[in-house]
This record gives sequence, C-alpha cells and structure tokens, in this order.
Amino acid sequence: MEEQRLIVTASPHIRDNSTTRGLMGNVIIALVPSIVAAAFIFGMRSLLVVGVTVAACVGFEYLYTLLLKKPNPVGDLSAVVTGIILALNVPVNMPLWICVVGAFIAIVIVKQLFGGIGYNFANPALIGRIALFVGFATRMTDYVYPDMAVDALATATPLAVDAGGVSLLDMFLGLHGGMMGEVCALAILLGLAYLLATRTIGFAIPGSIVITMFVLTFAATRDLHATLVELMAGGLLFGAVFMATDYVTSPFTTGGKVIYGIFIGLMTFLIRNFGSMNEGMSFAILLGNLLTPWFNDWSHQIPLGRTKQKKAKKEKAAAASAGKGGAA
Repeated sequence: MEEQRLIVTASPHIRDNSTTRGLMGNVIIALVPSIVAAAFIFGMRSLLVVGVTVAACVGFEYLYTLLLKKPNPVGDLSAVVTGIILALNVPVNMPLWICVVGAFIAIVIVKQLFGGIGYNFANPALIGRIALFVGFATRMTDYVYPDMAVDALATATPLAVDAGGVSLLDMFLGLHGGMMGEVCALAILLGLAYLLATRTIGFAIPGSIVITMFVLTFAATRDLHATLVELMAGGLLFGAVFMATDYVTSPFTTGGKVIYGIFIGLMTFLIRNFGSMNEGMSFAILLGNLLTPWFNDWSHQIPLGRTKQKKAKKEKAAAASAGKGGAA
C-alpha cells in the first residue's frame, strides 16, 4: 500500500506549466505590433534603436553574471523584453549611445544589483526611461512628425497642444509626435488583446488605470473628445499594458491590482494637470511600484479558518461576559 504523506510547503499551492521564458515570449509577441507600427510611422531607424537597445540589455546581463560568476539568465528573455520596452520609450531620433546608457541603468543598476529578476523594486525599463528623461531631457522631448522622422523635426505631442484640434483617428493610428511605442493606440490594443487571450496578464490593472483617467479627465473637462485624446496621448496606454503589469513590481491580489491601477490613474491625472510636465505616467507607475507591498497588505485575503483580530476580540469578550453571567 502506497504511503500517504502530508507535505507542507509555502504558497502558491496551485501551479500551472507557465515559465518565465514562456511569459516573456508572450510579451515579446504582444510588443511586435508596436515595433511594426513604429517602423511604418517613423521609418526603419526605429528598428535600429530597438536592436541596439535589446543587444545592450542582453549584453550587460550576460557580462554582469559572467564577471560575478552567477547563473546566466539571458535565456529567460526578460532582458529582451526590457530592451524592447525601453527602446519603445524613446524618440526615434535618440542617439544610440544614450540608449546604451539607459540599458545599463535598467539591467545592471535596477535589475542585477538588486538580485536579478524577481528582486527588482521597480520595472527596470521604467527606471531606465525616467533616468534618460531626467539626464537627457532635451533629447527625450525631441519628438518628430512621422513623415519627417529622417529629418528629426521637433514637434509637440498632443498633450502639449490644444486637444480640440487633434484628430482621434490620427491618435488611434499614431500619426503624431511622441515616443516610438506610445503613439499608435491600435498597436498597443492589439498587444493587450494577445496578452489577455493568453492569460499573460489580467484586465484589472490596465482597466482600472484607463477607467480612472477617463472618469477624472471627463469630470474635469466635460469634453469627450479631449478625454479620449488624453487617454491615447503620452505613455498612458503603453504604460498601462506593458509596464504597470510587471509581475514583480505589481500587486498579486485582485483587490490590490485594482487599488494599484486607481492610484496610478489618479497620480497620472494630478501630474498632468497640476504638475510641471505634460506626461506623468512613468512617475505614477514608479510610485505605484514602491507602494505595491502596502497594496498587497491592504487587500490580502483572510486565510481559511482564520478570524479577523477585531472580531476575535469581540468574540472573546462576549464569551467572558457570558461566563461571568453563568457564574453569577
């Protein structure tokens, strides 16, 4: 007769066949529409930017682990994902050496120095983007019109102009200035559909971010057109789909994800409308990443069979009172 054993282990107790490589592969596939859209909209240099940034991220991860004699994690494709996301967060005319600087910050400083994948406090590509924005602000805001990308003609993004004069169709198709990956809402939504279909991510985080921004912006402007432009402009959609949903730096409970998304949407709205910059999505996600442990704690489910502390005290007090009454 086979011996039955009770095996006690830490959560999670329910597992599937998902692997880091498989999940990262799904994210890469979901990013392909944005890469293709960037190539059509801004020209073939966008592919060069993506290639250089990805190669730099993979190279830095390989060299770091080689020098420190650590296991080589390049095969899990996480560095590739970081490189693609970082590349799509810069203008097409960004000097390639600056892209390499961003890759170094993302992989070595934010990811590897904190212990590698699973230990980073924030999304590596997100911090890389913020570092480039702070250190190379002029380059990061040197946007170009799609049909003049090769001439590097600077222009404002829709967030910096009157939203009433911006075509919603142009916003949806990406025919305006901005970062390579954030301009085409259609490509981002195609990527979102794939991630949802493969259950790589859930709808809670991107949905709560977009809904929060829609409600707040419409309440402030009373203008549906301006509200839709606000949603499709800047890095809101791209950040909500590909950056805020990072497994390591986002909450793991459903309630926590909703709170996290509402917080990011609220902070983005406040920064855009009351701050000194037009785009606030990156900083909002960073703040959300830092508060993720609290979001998890506030929304943590009560284990089966466990009584809440306040309820337990009330029950104990009631039992004591009943005992005194019986003794009397």
